[in-house]
Amino acid sequence: MDFLIIPFFTKLLQNNMVFLQKNIKTEFLKYSNEIRSAVLILHGDKAHSYYFGKDAYDAMIKDSKYTDNKELLTIPNAVHTDLYDNLTVIPFDKIEEFFKKYLQ
Repeated sequence: MDFLIIPFFTKLLQNNMVFLQKNIKTEFLKYSNEIRSAVLILHGDKAHSYYFGKDAYDAMIKDSKYTDNKELLTIPNAVHTDLYDNLTVIPFDKIEEFFKKYLQ
């Protein structure tokens, strides 16, 4: 069944990529610099969506007074799916450190 689902979603994403890039980024991130809670953005630098993680982080800290508890953690040479279950790539120590520091 997977071989039918994956091509469908791949085609759907390809058809809507321009819309997504123009509209989601602008509206979704519009007020992100008002977030007071701790935020950890974890991204592999080889992921196709890495640009969005960087843009989200930049928008979140731009003109914000709540930057102390925001972090962009870039994982070198990791793709998106490496961070699902590749235990040699996932930086558990850094994630734990962030949680202990900000989620008390």
